[in-house]
Amino acid sequence: MQLNNNQYQEIADCFPRQRGNVSLANLSVLNAFLYVAENGCKWRRLPSYFVNWHTVYMRVSRWAKAGVLARVFTKLQQLQILTVKIEVLSLDSTSIKVHPTETEL
Repeated sequence: MQLNNNQYQEIADCFPRQRGNVSLANLSVLNAFLYVAENGCKWRRLPSYFVNWHTVYMRVSRWAKAGVLARVFTKLQQLQILTVKIEVLSLDSTSIKVHPTETEL
């Protein structure tokens, strides 16, 4: 699951303008994030062709806090470039034993 340049141009307005000495394009960061999301891997297991995992993680973290990711995925789904289906299953086997107090006896 990776976006090409044409697909990125349709959503480029969702991203903040890159300023300063930026060596990693937004498209590369987004594709790295999609890789992590699709494969369920840890950030540290991001393949080396995506460059430094920490750089990708920090930018995605800032995007999430600023609402950029929400705008991007909303637009991707509206344009039907990418369909996101979230399926979560959570199991908890914790049990708490409660002993009766003397007043309950």
